[in-house]
Amino acid sequence: MNINLVKLEIVELIERHKKITPVAGLLGLKQPTVTFHMKNLEEELGVPLFESRAGKINLTEAGAALHHYAVKINALAQEAERVVKEFREPGTGSLKIGASYVPGTYILPELISRFVKNHPKTKLSLSIKPASLIKDMLLNHEIDIGVFSAGPAAHAPLAIETVCEDEMVVIFAPNHKFSRYEQLYPDMLNDVPFLFHSPESSTRALTEKWAQANGVQLSCAMELDSVEAIKQVAMRGEGVSFVSRLAVGREVERGELAVRAIPQNHVKRYVFYAFNEHRHKSSLMDAFIDYIRSSVTPLR
Repeated sequence: MNINLVKLEIVELIERHKKITPVAGLLGLKQPTVTFHMKNLEEELGVPLFESRAGKINLTEAGAALHHYAVKINALAQEAERVVKEFREPGTGSLKIGASYVPGTYILPELISRFVKNHPKTKLSLSIKPASLIKDMLLNHEIDIGVFSAGPAAHAPLAIETVCEDEMVVIFAPNHKFSRYEQLYPDMLNDVPFLFHSPESSTRALTEKWAQANGVQLSCAMELDSVEAIKQVAMRGEGVSFVSRLAVGREVERGELAVRAIPQNHVKRYVFYAFNEHRHKSSLMDAFIDYIRSSVTPLR
């Protein structure tokens, strides 16, 4: 049996594109060559891996099982090639960073800009996705470092370290009735339209956990998948929400939003960085991690 990397790349790309033509184009192969590799792989493993339905090629159950490993093996092969090439020219290299929305929008852009100025021969990329997807990308070796906001959680083989506490606050328009109170109480949240984050958001999970712990029935005025959209709606006085203080600092300074501490909030949220312990830690990774540790100021 000879499951080479080209065959595994074909499995991953067929799952993504569902057709042979784009797969052949991406790999620089002719379509009959791709078809040959697909059939050859099925013969080697002795089980159907691909099936045609409605003009598309889908993976069978066995194909889906192979795809799970193909993704990891392809990512590891790409990583191995990249890491070894960095030894050819010291001081060069690339770093793939994944981040959830708050650190990816309000912390990392400035950090990355300064880091690149100090390491001009390096190439950094940033992908912003929900925290759960960032963890998956780390596990699948798709990124080098993840930075995300969430509740504390261990997840072997991920090495996770806290960068700073990410305080959650209640946000509302300056002329909202909450502005009259220095302190809010849980039952006050029963009576106002609430702006929910999207279901996959870690903030949504923390919001629901808080509501359940305090016996509060939050009234959903809107569900929005963007922190910026939530801020804009709150500015117009159309609802309140729970948002990271990191995300509203400028609006509070300009008097466009007001904030109060979330009442009876025993749910802590932090900014973490993480990496896969099964992944080779290059000198560039170490340098960026040290830079995060020394550059991020904890919230006071």
